[in-house]
Amino acid sequence: MRLLFLGDIVGSAGRDAVRRAVPALRAELALDYVVANGENVAGGRGITPALAEQLFACGVDVITGGNHTFQHREVYPYLDSTPAMTRPLNYPPGAPGHGIARLGELAIVNLIGRTFMGQDCDDPFRAADAALKEVADARYVLVDFHAEATSEKQAIGWYLDGRVTAVVGTHTHVPTADQRILPRGTAFCSDAGMCGARDSIIGDEVEAVLQRFLTQLPTRLPAAEGTAMINGLIIEAAGMSGRAISIERYDRVID
Repeated sequence: MRLLFLGDIVGSAGRDAVRRAVPALRAELALDYVVANGENVAGGRGITPALAEQLFACGVDVITGGNHTFQHREVYPYLDSTPAMTRPLNYPPGAPGHGIARLGELAIVNLIGRTFMGQDCDDPFRAADAALKEVADARYVLVDFHAEATSEKQAIGWYLDGRVTAVVGTHTHVPTADQRILPRGTAFCSDAGMCGARDSIIGDEVEAVLQRFLTQLPTRLPAAEGTAMINGLIIEAAGMSGRAISIERYDRVID
């Protein structure tokens, strides 16, 4: 099993780069699955049904979410009706959508962290335990852990080592260089990075972000445009155990 996981897709720059790149990458990298975090697709905040359909049409198999998933109310019914689109599983009961997607032998579990996130969500560690009972028949399990703190991301990686194929962090938009196979066979990386404008501050316009830091005033942060980059991870797993055998960064500038 070969899977490409793409970090948070930010705005039109990231969205267009993914749409251009994914069809060729599926063949070039001999991919079985493509999973992408899409919570920043719509102008840098949230996602809409129309934009989700664009990603599915270009070859993304599953779209995961995060703290901005619920930004646009029009997506609420879509979350309920679209099996291949997830939001964090550990949101309180009553939130639209679901936190687990199934695709052949692969299960995708979407979780959100609690440290520095400003979200009143349930414990992701216990939510992961419950999810693994639900997907016990899946050969491969990928966890998208959408979280701010590196320590919390590493903690859940070690907590799930040997029980899932891979734990990949999202949310901070800056790719980390700590990809590895943990001792019991789980692939891990603290953050996949982002798909978005290269000349930006985590995908947003540089000047707007600087103004917020310099003035501490509320400032609109438009998604940046221009030359895009794709950050992701190629994960390979084999055997009846479903454990990972390799994890490699995939970073590319899309002109």
